[in-house]
Amino acid sequence: MDYPHDEVAGTVERLIEAFKECERRNSWSWLADEFYHEDCVYTCEYGGVMPVVANGREEIRRTHYGRDMEVGSGWTGWTFPYAGYAVNGDQIITHWKNRGPGLRPDGSFYETPGVSFITYGGNGKFIRQFDMFDIGHQMVLCDELEAAGLLSPRLKEEWVIPMKARIIAKLSGQ
Repeated sequence: MDYPHDEVAGTVERLIEAFKECERRNSWSWLADEFYHEDCVYTCEYGGVMPVVANGREEIRRTHYGRDMEVGSGWTGWTFPYAGYAVNGDQIITHWKNRGPGLRPDGSFYETPGVSFITYGGNGKFIRQFDMFDIGHQMVLCDELEAAGLLSPRLKEEWVIPMKARIIAKLSGQ
């Protein structure tokens, strides 16, 4: 079903502002109630090595906006700003960044790009979301952050090392 463009775009604008608020609060799980229908499906493939599929609002809260985003999980100092979006009917594409803490010596951000393909479902909420970012570039970014002394030891232990092991296993056919 196609919804009015202004309704869909307005919801994306609210999401962008909500992400800024999440960064200020260091709290993400409330986004599940605010932006996702009860039966929404939210998928992130993590480069095909660790697909995370959340079926329903509660799983979205626990995974994508809980375990994977909460500051206590090692993501201290990270932000996830939006660079833009496009709307076509009820289909949305957003462009965002995984932005690490600090700045490079040249003043640029430590960041990798990502995109989301979202389906709007009415009432200011989404019914489907699929996130993509280059996991290889994300691992290189984490290596850069570690070399600069900016990578959280917890993030390295709980996410970077296991993710690199999954990538190696996948590439070697295991």
